[in-house]
Amino acid sequence: MNNDTCTDALQIIDAMLQMRDEEQSRILSRFFKTGKGQYGEGDRFLGIKVPQTRMVVKQVQLPIALNEIDKLLDSEWHEVRLCGLLLLVRMMQQAVPQKRDASILMLQKKALRRQELVQYYIRHAERANNWDLVDLSAPYILGVWMLYPGEDGQPVGRDVLMQLASDSCLWKQRIAIVSVLMLIRHHQFDETLQLARRLLHHPHDLIQKAVGWMLREMGKRDITLLRDFLQEHSTSMPRTSLRYAIEKMDPGERRYWMNRRETDGSDE
Repeated sequence: MNNDTCTDALQIIDAMLQMRDEEQSRILSRFFKTGKGQYGEGDRFLGIKVPQTRMVVKQVQLPIALNEIDKLLDSEWHEVRLCGLLLLVRMMQQAVPQKRDASILMLQKKALRRQELVQYYIRHAERANNWDLVDLSAPYILGVWMLYPGEDGQPVGRDVLMQLASDSCLWKQRIAIVSVLMLIRHHQFDETLQLARRLLHHPHDLIQKAVGWMLREMGKRDITLLRDFLQEHSTSMPRTSLRYAIEKMDPGERRYWMNRRETDGSDE
C-alpha cells in the first residue's frame, strides 16, 4: 500500500484488494477453519497479515463515518471486516478521557461517543465472526467502555456482558468473555468469575479456550482467586478450559489440578 491517506470505505477496500496474496489466502483459510461444517465455514481471505491490516488502519483519516464502517463490516473479506473493527478500536481510543480534558462538556462529549461506539459494535457483533476478529476488538471496544463513567459521571452498566453470554450466537458469547480482559488488567475480577461460571460447560472449544484464557489472566494477578475457582470447579470443567487456566502455574501444581480433574471428575 502506498502512503496516500484513505478517507472512505471504497478507498480502503481498493487498497486492500491490491495487497491480495493467493498463497497466504489458502493458508489462512485452512487455519481459520473455513471448511464445510467448521466454525469459519464460507469465510473468505485476501491473504493479508494482521500487521498489514493495521498499516491500512493507520492510513485512514479519522473521523470516518460509521456508515463507512458499515461497508467494511458487510464485506465478504475477512481482513476488510477486521479493518472496520480496528477502526472502531482507534475511534474508541480517541474517545478515552485524557488529563487535558478539563471541561465537563468535553468529558460528557467523549462519554457519549464511547456509548455510540459500543452500541454500534454490539449491533454489528455478528460481523466479528471469527475468533481473531473478536479478540482484536472486544477488549478494546466493549472492555475499554466499561472502564470509564457514562455521560452522567456514573459507572456504566456491565449487564451487557451477561446478555451477550446468554445469546445463541457463538461470537457474541466469545465477545462477552474476552471483553473482560481489559477489566482483569485493571484488577477487576467479578465479571470474569460470573462469566466463567456461566460459560463453564459450553460445548464449543472456542469458548472453553476463552474461559480458560481469562481465568489464567486473572490468576496472574490474583492466584488465590484462581485457586479458589479451581477448587470448586476443576473436577467438572472441560479439560480444555482447565489446561488454559493453569498454563502459567509451575509443573507440580499443573499436575495436581489435572490429576484432580482426571481422578475426581467425570467425562464432559
